[in-house]
Amino acid sequence: MATPLSADALLSALRKEGVSVVEHAGWRTNNRNHKGSWGPVNGVIIHHTVTFGTTATVSLCFNGRSDLPGPLCHGVIAKDGTVHLVGNGRANHAGSGDGDVLEAVIAERATLPAPDENDTDGNVHFYGFECVNLGDGKDPWPEVQLDAMARASAALCRAHGWTAASVIGHKEWTSAKIDPRGFTMADFRARVSQLLGEQPTETTPAKPAHQPFPGAAWFKKNPKSPVITAMGKRLVAEGCSAYTEGPGPQWTDADRASYAKWQRRRGYTGTAADGWPGAKSWAALKVPYTKEI
Repeated sequence: MATPLSADALLSALRKEGVSVVEHAGWRTNNRNHKGSWGPVNGVIIHHTVTFGTTATVSLCFNGRSDLPGPLCHGVIAKDGTVHLVGNGRANHAGSGDGDVLEAVIAERATLPAPDENDTDGNVHFYGFECVNLGDGKDPWPEVQLDAMARASAALCRAHGWTAASVIGHKEWTSAKIDPRGFTMADFRARVSQLLGEQPTETTPAKPAHQPFPGAAWFKKNPKSPVITAMGKRLVAEGCSAYTEGPGPQWTDADRASYAKWQRRRGYTGTAADGWPGAKSWAALKVPYTKEI
């Protein structure tokens, strides 16, 4: 927990870490502080932009959109490794996330809980870097860009006395996001840790963020499991509910009817939208991890 860095301190920290920085006009006062608190800060969130091209991306992140005013982060990290500063203060980048994750970041725990409840305003607590990438899992991450991302993260950790455990991905903050794609956050934190000179520690393997597909046959065994409840809640959140009561642990015809709605939403028809979950539609639903099957 810390007081946010001033614009000068942020710029100095990045340059001391060996980062190439471009200051865009007006970045020092570009913020959303009039909409809510900025700080205490607790960590750094890494995003991918789902855009290409530095100029257009920087403009978008500085100005925002009609439905989401800028700044959309504090810095844009281009493919060439340059960090473009676009905001200083509260930014619309993290959104709502899981308070349990925030507690884990504050405690600098080696493993994070899977995000579930989006009950905490992350724009208060996190610096954000938007990193130029299409986010399709295919667009490459140049080494120079990954190095700059790690150095920018390490700069903030060093300035605040944090460890690499204070750096998380957007997908680790909220179940509603998948970014960044194309590398693991465990590998990324290892980069940051190396820059900070931290000693590696043995950790318990992290639980997956989302429930692995249990297999089609599992659902046809009339299961009673918290996985069914978690699935039902996601279907309700996606507007695909056929429930007359809240979803519960017992698989029922209402679960199947709700899942069929989800399959049709995904473009499936005929027997492919019969309400029995399949691997691809299940992965797209992003059911929070609940238990081992």
